[in-house]
Amino acid sequence: MSNHVIMPAMGEGVIEGTIVRWLKQVGDNVIFGEPILEIETDKVTVEITSETDGTLQRIHADEGATVAVGTLLAEIGTENDMAKSSPVVAVPLPAKMTTPQTNTPTMPITNNHAAVIEKAGQRDFEGVRVSPVVARMLETHEIDVHELTGSGRAGRITKQDVLDYLETHEETTHIDPLPAIQPVPARPATVDTMPTQSDEGDIVPLSAMRRSIADHMVRSVQTSPHATTIFEFDFSVVAKHRDTYKDDFARQGVKLTYLPYLVMAAIRALKKYPMVNASWTDAGILLKRDIHLGIAVAVDSGLIVPVIRHADNLNLLGLARAIQDLSERARQNHLKPEEVRGGTFTITNHGVSGSLIGTPIINQPQVGILGVGLIEKRLKVIDDAIMIRPCAYISFSFDHRILDGAAADAFVGHIKQVVEDFVG
Repeated sequence: MSNHVIMPAMGEGVIEGTIVRWLKQVGDNVIFGEPILEIETDKVTVEITSETDGTLQRIHADEGATVAVGTLLAEIGTENDMAKSSPVVAVPLPAKMTTPQTNTPTMPITNNHAAVIEKAGQRDFEGVRVSPVVARMLETHEIDVHELTGSGRAGRITKQDVLDYLETHEETTHIDPLPAIQPVPARPATVDTMPTQSDEGDIVPLSAMRRSIADHMVRSVQTSPHATTIFEFDFSVVAKHRDTYKDDFARQGVKLTYLPYLVMAAIRALKKYPMVNASWTDAGILLKRDIHLGIAVAVDSGLIVPVIRHADNLNLLGLARAIQDLSERARQNHLKPEEVRGGTFTITNHGVSGSLIGTPIINQPQVGILGVGLIEKRLKVIDDAIMIRPCAYISFSFDHRILDGAAADAFVGHIKQVVEDFVG
């Protein structure tokens, strides 16, 4: 009997994903735990691994297809299964498919999958239950949800339904100045495979991650009145501590950089100033009990923010190990969906590329984001003497609805004090 590969439930609010590419083809041998395809959501790209040894018998969803949770993607069988069954073939599907068609086998949905589809992250939009992504599209383009016919399971309105509606109503539908949402490509296109051109040049299709980043950034600046304060930090004490212990960390497989020190200092400041570890609600300011700290990581397709959960429970070694692990797996597309959700505060280290000063955009619904510039040796006048010190500009962008300038400066000032007087 063949083993089925189905589209897994990948966290709250994620009810569909796009097949980026098949790592195995029909007829290929696979072993347990071996990656067989990549799936992209608007949050993360993940590899789906085989749960058995055998041969890939059939593929039921092409690259570029967007499929719902629970959809049958492929079948894996033994050599005996191959001999007994008809010749293996890939089942072609439309490139823009969003839900299983009548000729596409679909696995029975377990109670867990059904709960994800029907409940996770769903919103009531004018009396119709839709996903958060669909709700944002309807709001952005001012579309009457009752004008759409859902093609999803049980008549659910999918993202593709909205895209199809926009294509047929582009002249009459209100489009605001924000970037229009377009169909998600299977993978970043090259110049040779560019599907669209204009008189001014080639148009590069947007990946799901790039669209998600664009949507999130626009929504953030529209939601929070941003303000930024900038301090200069002296890392002399930290540099001495790092020189003393970096070899010990290396023997444990951990590279000790300056970032874990800043993360530890930020955690201590968040405990002292809980208003920064919060979010805005209509009922009031929600102070978060836990500190889940996000670390922005640049990847080939954009920017992703893996989260160190309960970061305040970790010491310097634990923070350094967590940062290294999450950063490496982010660049390898090995993060799990739950590892990029639920952050309460974010740090972005733009100095790794040589940047001195940055004014990062808040990662909603958080209160602020800390930007770390390049750490470099500078001439400083200390006690009327000229000294050379390792310094960096640290910026803090904050939601001015929640924090005023004095509160923001006090928060960053506390981080600065911890860094410059670091005692472990």
